[in-house]
Amino acid sequence: MKNSFLTREECTAMRGIAILAIMLHNYCHFIGSIVKENEYQFFVSHNEGLWRVLTNPDAFLPVHLLSYFGHYGVPVFLFLSGFGLVMKYEHKIQERIGVVPFVRYNYLKLLRMLIVGFTLFVIVDVMTPGRFQFHWDNVIAQLLMYINILPTPDKIIWPGIYWFFGLMIELYIVYRLFIYRQKSWVVVALIAICWLLQVFCDPEGETLNRLRYNFIGGMLPFGAGILVGRYAERLSLSLSRWAWAGIMLLATGLIFVMCYYYQSWLWIPAFIIIGTIAIVKVMPQRLLSLCVWFGSISAAMFVAHPIVRKLFITVAWRQDIYDGLMLYVVVTISLSWAVKKLIDQIPSPKL
Repeated sequence: MKNSFLTREECTAMRGIAILAIMLHNYCHFIGSIVKENEYQFFVSHNEGLWRVLTNPDAFLPVHLLSYFGHYGVPVFLFLSGFGLVMKYEHKIQERIGVVPFVRYNYLKLLRMLIVGFTLFVIVDVMTPGRFQFHWDNVIAQLLMYINILPTPDKIIWPGIYWFFGLMIELYIVYRLFIYRQKSWVVVALIAICWLLQVFCDPEGETLNRLRYNFIGGMLPFGAGILVGRYAERLSLSLSRWAWAGIMLLATGLIFVMCYYYQSWLWIPAFIIIGTIAIVKVMPQRLLSLCVWFGSISAAMFVAHPIVRKLFITVAWRQDIYDGLMLYVVVTISLSWAVKKLIDQIPSPKL
């Protein structure tokens, strides 16, 4: 990806920004008095809460914003996944990969992360108050990554963050069956179909919730990554930092406006991606290097942060919000380093 629209360093930095947003969001939105997000459904009351804290800001405004917007790190990961698949399977590897080897390889790659994080989380969950009632069939569904398609996924996936594994295996299957080395209009058609399936849903209904827990809700950013990967060289524009800064500010403004209308809310991930690309384009090198480092441990941080949240969320519940948040961040970074070492001990799958 040396001469592409996005360099490897920039992609890793985007991954670092995304994991920090997700990690902070998943702590902040667990605090009762903090504004909640619109991730799977579109609640007018959540938007009213956002407007209230924007017009009457208090000391916890950063926490409100992280709670409401932090989950948009997920579309950035989906974009980078689509982009990476094109770079690897359509540009680098010339021979055609069969469906079964492809799905097997990517499933095992995800399982390396999931099994370490899930095991550690269950141990901590059992030893701390508020133990979740796991059922054997849901545990199997989680490990086989089909739990997203079951009824009420938001009530049976625990920790809730691990819904991402089911989403990713679905997108890998969709990519290999329908997109791999097919015309780009197929990608555009899939994005359009998945968008249309959401357009007429009840914004606060369970149907939309189910759709967005699965690949239908993630097709827009994932497909955008595939299209950018295929046309990366044509997108290699020589824009100044000032131009990228303008793009970043414009994307940020549009995101704030679009989150108040259901139809435009469905397209926010596209502007999140544009804004994140602009951020890494304007970052000073030192800050970029720090984000690259976070990106390098993002997989471990993703599976580790629910463990730390279970331990330190009680600090925030006692209203020591920033104290709890600081402890959570420090311990998550430290644990992520250790978890990465554990994941690295598991042999990598081979195609």
